[in-house]
Amino acid sequence: MDILQNKILEIKNQFAPDKRVAVFEIEITVENDLISLTGKTNLPEAKNKLMEISKEITPEIEDKIITLPSKDLGEKIYGIVNLSVANIRSKPNHPEELATQALLGTPVKVLENHDGFYRVQTPDGYIAWVDEDGIEQVNHTELMSWLNSKKIIYLADFGFLYKSTANTKERVSDLVLGDILKFVGDEGEFYKVEFPDARQGYVEKSFASDFDGWFKSINADGEKITSTAETFMGIPYLWGGTSAKAMDCSGFTKTVYFINGIILPRDASQQVHSGELVNTENGFNDLQPGDLLFFGRKASEGKPEKVTHVAIYKGNLEYIHASGRIKINSFDQSKDNYSKYRHSSFIRAKRILTSLNKNGISSISDNKFYTGDF
Repeated sequence: MDILQNKILEIKNQFAPDKRVAVFEIEITVENDLISLTGKTNLPEAKNKLMEISKEITPEIEDKIITLPSKDLGEKIYGIVNLSVANIRSKPNHPEELATQALLGTPVKVLENHDGFYRVQTPDGYIAWVDEDGIEQVNHTELMSWLNSKKIIYLADFGFLYKSTANTKERVSDLVLGDILKFVGDEGEFYKVEFPDARQGYVEKSFASDFDGWFKSINADGEKITSTAETFMGIPYLWGGTSAKAMDCSGFTKTVYFINGIILPRDASQQVHSGELVNTENGFNDLQPGDLLFFGRKASEGKPEKVTHVAIYKGNLEYIHASGRIKINSFDQSKDNYSKYRHSSFIRAKRILTSLNKNGISSISDNKFYTGDF
């Protein structure tokens, strides 16, 4: 048994070292002297490798591992976020930790369902649980219809979708920056739009844009990254938050880059493995606006490095980040906004804008969730 258990761990470390982006929940069970491998994974290649090795150890072992997506879902193994901001939790229950969020119109992979919750994977690879009202479950044909339709993107920080153009007191939903809706038609100063579940309403044109036109107009650079970041000044911190309503440190960096057409990994400890390393051994002179700065516990004897925080470099030794609220601090000890704590816990810097489509960074247009190839 110990040999087999070690092999399970070995395969897990090889194929699914980060449980945030892969499911590999396998265990050994014994019933009537029959040994089985049970559990679930979304990695068929990992399962096949494990069974191959296991049969060499115990030839009679039974395969009871469920490969996700679950067969119970039928063809509807995709979803489209159906709320302005959908809460995605670490476990299938409302009191559980808020792991992340996803914005209206985001395509997701549906892996399984459990008591009114769906386990989903978002375009940044993150896997967690959303309640059934958070997404509209679809098959691949329906997903492609959504992805290929003309859409609008909401570009104000916060607003509403109205039932009619005549009465803006009657609302269909709230909206936040980055929400995407299907375009239905033009009506004066409003776009008529549609949710993934076919609800319709009207959004003011002054707060939205044609999605394709918006994306083509993006030419992300350091100045645009930092100017976008500054528009969130004062927004409160929320663990797991990734919207203009509230956000955590990596949710902030992720949202800023998304509004500039770029998808980052979800957490700071994942983002640190992306991008091009910037030399900060002799100070911060090589930093450029838009670079990501990472903080936490530096590696020491007996303790590994632990990245716990991320910020966006602004220039002139200043950085902007989510810490209590979105705010600006400095590495300059002579400044009032100097943070000794952040300075002492700085680990490294990464340049994102030179690393598109590498190490988990992608443009929206190249991300497989937005092309339907997932």
